[in-house]
Amino acid sequence: MIIAVASGKGGTGKTLMATSLALSLKEKARVQLLDCDVEEPNAHLLLNPAISGREPVCMPVPQIEKGKCNYCGKCAQVCAYHAIAVVPGYVLTFPELCHGCGACSYLCPEGAISEVGREVGVVEWGNSDGVEFVHGRLNVGEPLALPVIRKVKQFANRDGVVIVDVSPGTSCPVVEAVKGSDFCLLVTEPTLFGLNDLVLAVSMVREFDVPCGVVINRAGMKDGLVRDYCEKEGIPILLTIPLDMEIARLYSRGIPLVVGLPEWRRHFIELFDKIGDMVHEGTGRIKR
Repeated sequence: MIIAVASGKGGTGKTLMATSLALSLKEKARVQLLDCDVEEPNAHLLLNPAISGREPVCMPVPQIEKGKCNYCGKCAQVCAYHAIAVVPGYVLTFPELCHGCGACSYLCPEGAISEVGREVGVVEWGNSDGVEFVHGRLNVGEPLALPVIRKVKQFANRDGVVIVDVSPGTSCPVVEAVKGSDFCLLVTEPTLFGLNDLVLAVSMVREFDVPCGVVINRAGMKDGLVRDYCEKEGIPILLTIPLDMEIARLYSRGIPLVVGLPEWRRHFIELFDKIGDMVHEGTGRIKR
């Protein structure tokens, strides 16, 4: 089973949830944590994995063979992202704009375009106290996170439980990370900002027709609005984590919740059992 841990807003506690769930389940099942927040990966700060391998992530970009090119401009016409421009006697390429779709090389009438790999990031993997760990890092200055996210997800092992730590928001990287999941756990906080972005995240999950449930982190700060919204939409609240200074201290020191406060393991195991029941019964899908 693949469980995506997402939210519409940054700082709600997705990594807290993902790492705690993984550590709580490691004695119950084979657990793998994929950190798909490739622009700002931070699960490793809590899990401290022993990295055993790494692999660069490359994206195909066009390379022009001047001896064959007749500067017809067909490549620039078919490029939806304006990554190629043709001027008299010269072809300009803009690798940072290229999405690696391959249309230019496929449709070039002279066969003058080949593709070369351009490194955009790296994927690293290892183990953390029985939890299989994979994360990606997008190179600084690179605009496209999707190739790195796709590479990280290639390591997903469906023989066990896969927990995907998703980046905040509802943009393309989030969509790519959530796609293909069996369940989406939406983490929110009881603030107006948290509720606003939860609504956006719910709209995204609704499009995928993926069952979902909500976790309210830092509960106690006027969380009635979030509860009312979830009740109205028929979204179950599966867990609440209180606004607690000790939890904040642990997180600031890089100590996972279930390590610093072992009594919380039971709550996360119960959370996983609820998710399993919902997936098995086919419940939790949001009505359109």
